[in-house]
Amino acid sequence: MGDLRKIQRTPGGTFFVCLPKHWAEKHGLKKGSVISIDEASDGKLIVGAKPGAEPVLRAVTLKAGPYLGREIIGKYLLGYDTMRVESEERISPEVRNMVKNTVTRLVGLEIVEENHSGIVLQCLLEPTSFPPEKILRRGYSIVAGMHRDVAVAFTEGDSQLAKNVVARDDESNRLYFLLVRILRTIIQNPDLSETLVVTPIECLDYRLAASLVEAIGDECVRVALKTIELNGVKLKKDLKTLFIDLNTTCLERHENALEAFLAGDIPLAEKVRDTRDKIEKDFSHIEEVAQAQSLDVVPQILAAASFMRQIYEHSVDIADLAAPRKP
Repeated sequence: MGDLRKIQRTPGGTFFVCLPKHWAEKHGLKKGSVISIDEASDGKLIVGAKPGAEPVLRAVTLKAGPYLGREIIGKYLLGYDTMRVESEERISPEVRNMVKNTVTRLVGLEIVEENHSGIVLQCLLEPTSFPPEKILRRGYSIVAGMHRDVAVAFTEGDSQLAKNVVARDDESNRLYFLLVRILRTIIQNPDLSETLVVTPIECLDYRLAASLVEAIGDECVRVALKTIELNGVKLKKDLKTLFIDLNTTCLERHENALEAFLAGDIPLAEKVRDTRDKIEKDFSHIEEVAQAQSLDVVPQILAAASFMRQIYEHSVDIADLAAPRKP
């Protein structure tokens, strides 16, 4: 809880409250300074020290080292606008390649300056152009496409399609990182929260939903890798039918789950949870029929079915985030 201050009132009836001294000094305020006061949608008052001023760009200096790639991603997610990579000696080609490979994983981050001992990275994103719902829907559309294709790849023994599914996971990760950056920026910037009409609490829900969508993509990659292990083996007709049935139900339920979350549709969210008995029965049938297959393919079949069942569990978790929208 922040500072608690009593409201005062002048003889003329005007209400007033004193600003914290340390805050005023931090922002260079003095007698006669102008501040902005805006009312948020939840009734809170937002006090701005410099109305209309451009936001301060956040910059950080990083040292070239073994964990530089992780540091770049971490600072990107924290909302830093400029990152300067420095080295006391010449930056090696290996480090330069690592920086460039990391940059390709992060939407909006570009190398804007480079010399023998330094590399400057800058994020060129305008946060107001990336509403969280838009990013989440785009990331989900990629994952849903991966799910549809990996089911075809697995049942038909299509290794090339499976490899394509694995490759698409990079784009899913890029959008996940972008969404995390935008959400953290919103939490730190009340004005942006108002502009994009997303509260800090909703940011937490979006972060959870995005991580679950990304996890569904990871499960699809695991199914794709099992497909590659099978090296062109197609499922027999009865097993193929059972697997397609399980896959179809899982796909429908995470589609329902995301819509329930975004629309605050509680009945639709309950529909996702109420499917658990069917999922368990479908999985049991696959286990039974798989035992009659060649021992060379049984582990891959059971693993793929297990990954599909886990996709359903992620869908339930997304649906559990659904809450009625305020009128």
